[in-house]
Amino acid sequence: MDVLRAIGERRSIRSFLDKDITESDIRKIVECGALAPSAGNLQPWEFVVVRDPGRRGALAEAAYGQDFIAEAPVVIVVLANQARSATVYGRRGSELYSIQDTAAAIQNMLLAAWDMGLGSCWVGALDEGAVAGCVGGGPRMKTVAVLPMG
Repeated sequence: MDVLRAIGERRSIRSFLDKDITESDIRKIVECGALAPSAGNLQPWEFVVVRDPGRRGALAEAAYGQDFIAEAPVVIVVLANQARSATVYGRRGSELYSIQDTAAAIQNMLLAAWDMGLGSCWVGALDEGAVAGCVGGGPRMKTVAVLPMG
């Protein structure tokens, strides 16, 4: 991958082909997210891969009716495990480091998707509680973004 080219050319995509993404490709994208730097190497992220059309529709509704989310063959929900960061860094870890670390993981995944010829979009306009309800996020899990891909 030419990182400078990827940074310059990657765009938010909101229109997806009705074409599945292989498990292998999704695994690679998630692995790239997990390779992001994190405070104390605590890796506070949780990634939930959603393929089910009903759950993708619920995520689109939870994102204030952004219907393109439901049209993507895969949506990766990204959660920050604030409790994990708080174990070492207290309140600052919970409120800041967990979010910064998770944002770095998201960027890695978006760049990996671009490199694989996939469109993606970072969606942060959402009802955190509704998204967490769709994927089973716990009380110390903060919904950071949903990433439709295709």
